[in-house]
Amino acid sequence: MSTIVGTYECKVDAKGRLLLPAPLKKQLASSLQNGFVLKRSVFQSCLELYPMEEWNLMMRKINKLNRFVKKNNDFIRRFTAGVKVVEIDALGRLLVPKDLVVFAAISKDVVFSSAINIVEIWDKDLYEKSINGEDVDFADLAEEVMGNINDDDNGIS
Repeated sequence: MSTIVGTYECKVDAKGRLLLPAPLKKQLASSLQNGFVLKRSVFQSCLELYPMEEWNLMMRKINKLNRFVKKNNDFIRRFTAGVKVVEIDALGRLLVPKDLVVFAAISKDVVFSSAINIVEIWDKDLYEKSINGEDVDFADLAEEVMGNINDDDNGIS
């Protein structure tokens, strides 16, 4: 799958449906037929929307874990907690199950945020707090995470 790009806003309706913005729906078009997996994020109070092919890749990696190691088994249980197979309907809407709405504290305004090969789904207020991140100095984080990577022949990371 190609990289998903963009940040988009929408509103959730009374039934918990989100209308995918047209540019995002277009990027996900090749995945519409196979469906998606929606799950709780590991690190944030948001949801992660995996195109089925990306989910299957992740499951192949996780399936390599030895389940006779307790930490591995605990991880698998927690990672897959609340996982739902979802589809985007003919009108371009995604129904978010109630338990996941509660987990992500989704109220009215929602942000779809690309995260390379998946889409994060956030309550707008929580998203704004996470990217403002007064508790994280982004320049320091960028240097720590990306500062030693130089795998391009032209010397540009």
